[in-house]
Amino acid sequence: MAYEPKNFDQILGTPGFSEQLLKNHFTLYQGYVTNTNKLAEALNTWTKEGKNNTPEYAELKRRFGWEWNGMRLHELYFGNMRNGGSKLDRNPKLHEKILDTFGSYENWEKDFKASGTMRGIGWTILYHDPIGGRIFNTWVNEHDLGHLAGCAPILILDVFEHAYMLDYGLKRADYIEAFFKAIDWSVVTERFNEK
Repeated sequence: MAYEPKNFDQILGTPGFSEQLLKNHFTLYQGYVTNTNKLAEALNTWTKEGKNNTPEYAELKRRFGWEWNGMRLHELYFGNMRNGGSKLDRNPKLHEKILDTFGSYENWEKDFKASGTMRGIGWTILYHDPIGGRIFNTWVNEHDLGHLAGCAPILILDVFEHAYMLDYGLKRADYIEAFFKAIDWSVVTERFNEK
């Protein structure tokens, strides 16, 4: 069964994100969905034909992680945004976990933003480790490298240039400020509570 691209038109009109930027970003995301489907189909075919011990198969298998994570991380990123954003409820478990880990919401925000403004391309992800009961702000350079095994991504910020250059040029910090105003904390809290 093929994956279908999700529709994120509900975030069009979000302050700080031009329609052109978002539509370009949606198109890029749809490419990840298309390539995930193509690779899954090719890998399945090659396995059925007994070609899963070839160098070509191995390269497709390696590429699958890049396309899959590109698809899923974009879905999580767009999914934790909302036109107008929403405030973090100061009562739920997520806020308590932020306080326990970072001492204050402000310290957590500084750390998350600092991770997002590091030199390079990639993702800034607030991970929840359900086994250890901890949260981490993490930098992930490539879609398929640097993820924390067993942890659940609950807040995702895309810091590849395509996410902000059209509107902000090299001013990534300004893009991150706009992103913070668009965070849908109800979604982030729900992701945390599910784990």
